[in-house]
Amino acid sequence: MKSNPEGQTSKSLLERLRQGSDQTAWTEFVHRYGQQIYRWCRAFGLQEADAEDVTQTVLVKLTDKLRAFCYDPSRSFRAYLKTLTQYAWCDFLELHNRPGAGTGDSAMVQTLQTVQARDDLVQLLNAEFDQELLEEASERVRLRVEPHTWEAFRLTAVEGLSGAEAAARLSMKVATVFKAKSKVQQMLQEEVGRTEDA
Repeated sequence: MKSNPEGQTSKSLLERLRQGSDQTAWTEFVHRYGQQIYRWCRAFGLQEADAEDVTQTVLVKLTDKLRAFCYDPSRSFRAYLKTLTQYAWCDFLELHNRPGAGTGDSAMVQTLQTVQARDDLVQLLNAEFDQELLEEASERVRLRVEPHTWEAFRLTAVEGLSGAEAAARLSMKVATVFKAKSKVQQMLQEEVGRTEDA
């Protein structure tokens, strides 16, 4: 679905996956979401091979779950995916904690199996998800506004310049800078809201 932004959940793609026989749909799904699952795992500190294992586990579980999955546009599909990733990660830790199981880096496994580490994963996944949403929304908004409007927002909201400093750099009135900043912030909130609901 090239017409859809990468971050937007494709209802038609999920519907094709429900039918269970569309290999192209599955390939597209893996391309769209597999790397995100892997990035979550790596960002939390799993070794490359372990992150790949957890990613594969989530994708295998999804082959069954998506056949019965009914997309609800009022809820976030990525939040659902994030929850499955968390469960697979916890299962991975429990498997490596069983007697006789290969431990790989045993110090890392001991660290990861604490309750605090599991809570940290949830926070990390939320932060990664939020950052991803913001980056996607920012790119879409940036393309929809005039360059000087985006620059006024960037200088004040991102770089931390005062309205007067930004106005001087851009040869704009201070009031125009604040109007531009407010406009972009509003558009970003709307974009993030739409993406979260996708």
